[in-house]
Amino acid sequence: MSRLTHINTAGEAHMVDISAKSETVREARAEAFVEMRAETLAMIVAGDHHKGDVFATARIAGIQAAKRTWELIPLCHPLLLSKVEVQLEAQTEYCRVRIESCCRLSGKTGVEMEALTAASVAALTIYDMCKAVQKDMVIGPVRLLEKSGGKSGNFKVEA
Repeated sequence: MSRLTHINTAGEAHMVDISAKSETVREARAEAFVEMRAETLAMIVAGDHHKGDVFATARIAGIQAAKRTWELIPLCHPLLLSKVEVQLEAQTEYCRVRIESCCRLSGKTGVEMEALTAASVAALTIYDMCKAVQKDMVIGPVRLLEKSGGKSGNFKVEA
């Protein structure tokens, strides 16, 4: 079993020292879902929400969140992201929105948390914008789909 990198020998949480690590291209993709009633999804897709374009707002929120992950999650490093992409897809057959994020950089630490944060905050933004219409929307699952680069190598969720 791997040891936890954010726990020191005394069992205390600490920020990992990445100064000796090599810079590599690192990329991560994550997804999140927001389940809702068909009427709520239809309103979003039609662009009839009185607050404006739900998908555009969620996309921008996800991008901003990825860039600020280090401020939200203790022990995360501030990163110079070279790419943040957030895609939203209405899956009408399942009455849900699927969100997929992708983050990339050339650096010394991975971008998994940034991708997960982008997808999560985009989902939360959809909820926030639509809660006046429907309060019982469900967010989840949220998961890492894929990561590449770095010493730990590549990971891809099995289909």
